[in-house]
This record gives sequence, structure tokens and C-alpha cells, in this order.
Amino acid sequence: MINVTKPFLPPIEEYNHYLQGIWERNWLTNNGPLVNDLEIKLKEYLKLKHLLFVGNGTIALQIAIKALNLKGEIITTPFSYVATTSTIVWEGCSPVFVDIDPKSFNIDPTKIEERITDKTTAILATHVYGNPCDVEAIEKIANKHNLKVIYDAAHAFGVQYKGKSIFEYGDISTSSFHATKIFHSTEGGALIANDPELIKTMSYLRNFGHVSSDAFGPVGINGKNSEFHAAMGLAVLKHIDTLLHLRKVQATAYNKALATLDVQRPEILAGAEWNYSYYPIVFNTEEQLLKSISILNEHWIYPRRYFYPSLSSLSYVDTYEVPISESISKRALCLPMFHSLKQEDIDFIARLLLRVQNNPE
Repeated sequence: MINVTKPFLPPIEEYNHYLQGIWERNWLTNNGPLVNDLEIKLKEYLKLKHLLFVGNGTIALQIAIKALNLKGEIITTPFSYVATTSTIVWEGCSPVFVDIDPKSFNIDPTKIEERITDKTTAILATHVYGNPCDVEAIEKIANKHNLKVIYDAAHAFGVQYKGKSIFEYGDISTSSFHATKIFHSTEGGALIANDPELIKTMSYLRNFGHVSSDAFGPVGINGKNSEFHAAMGLAVLKHIDTLLHLRKVQATAYNKALATLDVQRPEILAGAEWNYSYYPIVFNTEEQLLKSISILNEHWIYPRRYFYPSLSSLSYVDTYEVPISESISKRALCLPMFHSLKQEDIDFIARLLLRVQNNPE
């Protein structure tokens, strides 16, 4: 069986090395030494000034919205994972959908301003499949209208734009370190900001609002993460360059094997160094997609319709016209991509997809 992804697990002795220290210290959570060590090593690897390790990517988005004191309407994308939208609603704000660019699949900056009202307080955009948004265009709009910018960078670990981490853009970037991501800590996430005061505020927010053991500042939540998760992150981080390299090799193999398949792929932002976190293809019709899924499933191969459906169809959001998102979401498919995927697996998947194309009946 070949699933769409498979979590990377480091050699167990490497993880056990960190566990031994946890047992000796008997310090399991509450900002332990491994959490601090992981934050330091991530900042060093990604060349960031500030980073906070949190429980998951969703709590990171919640804290970001709270830290920026956002109210009213938040401009966002309908082509993302549900947490991008549900977090806005959970925090008492209203998501306002702007359609996506048909080539990059990211929010279309040329359509943002027409959705801005006197209730708009921020833009929350996703770097879809790790492909950077047009961050310069978004920054220009945000500055013009005095809006905050949050980037959902759940897929974007290791991605650079013009020589620096994509995490450095916007007021806050959030990431996910879920087991399905290239870099993971089993469960986990991160908050990144350039403003040290904003980082200070978010550090309080992730720990119930504690400013000391017996004093509280802003209202907070339990957004912390444990020593066990940090241990996994530290162990995985040692292998991250190899994992990123393997993704590029596999994507190149897919490109070659599927050279004659009539599908669309995302156009990566010029100046970006992509991480190949997913291998998405977009069929010409939903019928072609469904037939392809069917034949792959018959051979125990399980791709994923990522992202489907368009978030504009959620029951708890207002209706907005986003025809491109609705169209692409029906036709997009992510093929299997993970560290141990073999060349013969890629070739087999490609043969099955080409069989559907060459024998449509």
C-alpha cells in the first residue's frame, strides 16, 4: 500500500538519546530544556531572529490572531486546509474569501482590494503547497490600508524567497510540525515574527498569560508543547537536509515520468527556493481526477484531494464568488510523496495515470 504520505522517523537510538535525558531530569513539559534547544536550533537552521515552539499549527494561528488583537473581517483564501478558515471563525472574526491565482493557487493579490471594507483588519494568506504567496504585493496592499498580515506557512519549512526564509514575511508567520510535514515533531507548530515585543506577547499567550509563576498578563491559552515532541523535532532536524533533497529528487522523477500527462502544476513564485513539500497535479476535469483516483486505489495507492472542497463551501461562512478556487479544488490531486518512496513506485503511479489518459473509456 502506498499512501499519500508517510512520516519520517529518525533512528530510534537517536530519539532514545533524548528520552534518556527526559527520564533523568523528570522534566516533561512547561518550557523544558529540549523545547528551548529546539527553538534555538530551528532559529539557527532557518536563520530567524525569533521563533516560538507551540502545540500545533492551529493553535499558532489562534495565538497570532489574538496577539494582533484582530477583530471584524479577515481577508483570506478559500484554497487551504480548513484550519485556516475555522481559526478565524473560532476567534470571533469573519473570513472574507478572495479567489486564488489560477497559476500559483495562492490568494490573488489583484483581487484583495475589492473585498476590503471598513471592517477589514488583516490578511491571512496561505503559502499553498509551500509555494510562496506574492508577499511583496500583499505587503504593499496591507501598508496602504493599514492591515496586519499573517501567513499560514504550514507547508513552507525550508522555503526561501530572495535569499531569506519565507517565515520572515508578514507580521506573523505560523507553521505546522505535524507528522505529515517534511519537518515534524509528531505534533507541533511554530510562531515567527520579527518584532521582539510581539514575540514576547505571544510567549505569554501560549502559556496561560503567565508573566511569572504567580502573576498574569494578557489572557492566554495552553499552547505549549512537551519535551517528548521537542525530542522528536531535534532528532528529525538532524536529517532535514536529506529529507529536502529527497523531495526534490522525487519531484524531478515525477516530472520525467509524467511528462506527457496533460495536467497543470503550480507555478512557483519567481525568486523562491521551493521545498517540494507536495506533488500536486490539476486535471482538466473532475471526471479525469475521479477515474485516476479509482485506478490508483485499485492498486492500493492512495493520493489525496488536497485541498477539497473549496473552503467557500463550509456551512459556517458567508458566500463569496470564488470560481477559480471552486474549480481547482475539484480537479487537484496530491500524489504520494515521502522519504522512502522509490523510483519504481513513481514509475508505477505514472503508468497508471497515463493509462487513464490514453484509454479514457
